[in-house]
Amino acid sequence: MPVRSANAQWNGDLFGGSGRMRMASGAWEGPYSFGSRFEEAQGTNPEELIAAAHAGCFSMALSADLAGAGFTPQRVETTARVHIEKDGGGFSINRIELDTTAVVPGIDEDKFQEIVEGTKNNCPVSRLFKGAQIEANARLISVS
Repeated sequence: MPVRSANAQWNGDLFGGSGRMRMASGAWEGPYSFGSRFEEAQGTNPEELIAAAHAGCFSMALSADLAGAGFTPQRVETTARVHIEKDGGGFSINRIELDTTAVVPGIDEDKFQEIVEGTKNNCPVSRLFKGAQIEANARLISVS
């Protein structure tokens, strides 16, 4: 299976610094800052990218799960809202809301909600937030 990657560079301190994030595929590159993450300044932030990843994954997985149950979805659209909150001395992502609309001929509401619940628990990005092994390989570049 493929391994996907992205890169982020940060220059300066937390409050006055700024950075850029970029997808390895070249599909997107943009700025981020303290202001774009914790205030309403221009630019993106890690939580927005997590929201995009979760919305995309959930929409694809729900489509697959509906098809696996014998229904052919015409359209699935998801908006994810990632909440970051102050947590003691730091911050935590404590909740993600997935709002989905779908056009699925021939399915009733109960069956649809049953499939949505299964997808919510089992799409790859949802499963990541249940806990994942995180490896940190760090290299210090010293300056004189």
